[in-house]
Amino acid sequence: MSITFVVFRFGRILEDLDSLAVLISYSHTHNPDLPRSPLSIVTALVDKIDMRQHIIYPDCDIKFTGHVTWVGKTSIEAKMYMSQLREGAYSPVLEATFVMVARDPENKRAAFVNPLKPEGPEEELLFQQGEVNKTRRVELSTASLLKVAPTADERKIVHSLFLNTLDPQTVSFRSRVLPPKSVWMEDAKVKGLEVCFPQERNIFNRIFGGFLMRKAYELGWANACSYGGRRPNLVAVDDILFQKPVEIGSLLLLSSQVCYTEGKYIQVRVHTEVLDPLTGQHNTTNVFHFTFVSDIDVPMIVPKSYGESMLYLDGMRHFNQAAGV
Repeated sequence: MSITFVVFRFGRILEDLDSLAVLISYSHTHNPDLPRSPLSIVTALVDKIDMRQHIIYPDCDIKFTGHVTWVGKTSIEAKMYMSQLREGAYSPVLEATFVMVARDPENKRAAFVNPLKPEGPEEELLFQQGEVNKTRRVELSTASLLKVAPTADERKIVHSLFLNTLDPQTVSFRSRVLPPKSVWMEDAKVKGLEVCFPQERNIFNRIFGGFLMRKAYELGWANACSYGGRRPNLVAVDDILFQKPVEIGSLLLLSSQVCYTEGKYIQVRVHTEVLDPLTGQHNTTNVFHFTFVSDIDVPMIVPKSYGESMLYLDGMRHFNQAAGV
């Protein structure tokens, strides 16, 4: 008896979404009087990807649609939808919001893009939501744990986690005991390395952002799978920031960390950086946040150090945002 297991590679969907966001942005800035666009448009941020259903069938047609929903001076917000044909009708699978930025290829500086003029109440509502998204992104950046201290409620959570790991027999700050059905955060890591070959380049001779997302997702999924002991399903992708481009030939180091758990949910953070083998210098390129769900309750993740506690709180924030809390 043979069993065939067919799985859909969601990382490829991330690549397609990135390509579509670029195409939508170029369509918005298209000038019919010019033979080619004078702009370089790149992905700045994946604001959010929400899954409407967990199962993507490998033998059914997929349809992507998208449009510009908001435009700033040099940035474009593109919203995209993916649906799949089942039983004669397309059903929604996911909704994604990307933020693209325009650059002048001559001097690499920011370039202005066409303004967006909403027509009708539906487009006006989408544009207003884009303004809300921009404000939210600014607020989240301002409240980053890398910039400000945790809130009072978050400090109580960290202190409670710490007290739960104290040995009741010794009552010593140095003696730490792992609570039942828990895993130390330092033991929930999976790392990987990619050599960035030319076939993964984009039109600007840099490594395609979709490729980076795919590799980060696959590593994060593997970590969540190993941690929960089951094949997890993706719930949301949140707040992917593209800090620096990745050059061809780079050594890309990927590190995934389970940083927060709640019931059946697993929050995974994937950090990517480029290693210069000649100088030994490390430069962060991306930080990815993925929310997965298992079909059983997973062990509780427990931070041990203050730095891990900040990762825990950051993971909790992203999970609450994905869950709409």
